[in-house]
Amino acid sequence: QVQLVESGGGLVQPGGSLNLSCAASGSSFSIVAMGWYRQAPGKQRELVATIISDGSTNCADSVKGRCTISRDVAKNTVYLQMNSLKPEDTGVYYCNVILRMRANRYTYWGPGTQVTVSS
Repeated sequence: QVQLVESGGGLVQPGGSLNLSCAASGSSFSIVAMGWYRQAPGKQRELVATIISDGSTNCADSVKGRCTISRDVAKNTVYLQMNSLKPEDTGVYYCNVILRMRANRYTYWGPGTQVTVSS
């Protein structure tokens, strides 16, 4: 069994910064990729950023230049930092982890954390 624990989020003023973290716990797995998605009210869930096992990162065009994704391999934790936040960054942010257990791949989602960008 794998559990994802997210932290961070909340109310942020426009132009402010966001720091999220997500820790994966369990046993006997290796991480293929970790990332963050978000879902705004009335919209589909969309990719924000990913980091894969070799350390390569990608941020969506909508947040490129404002987004940094990083990880702590020893802690199985992924971090998302965003700055210059805009009201359109508001949404529920979900941690996503793809891992390998016993030669199979599994995808897990965190419960989500609300981020509201408003003055």
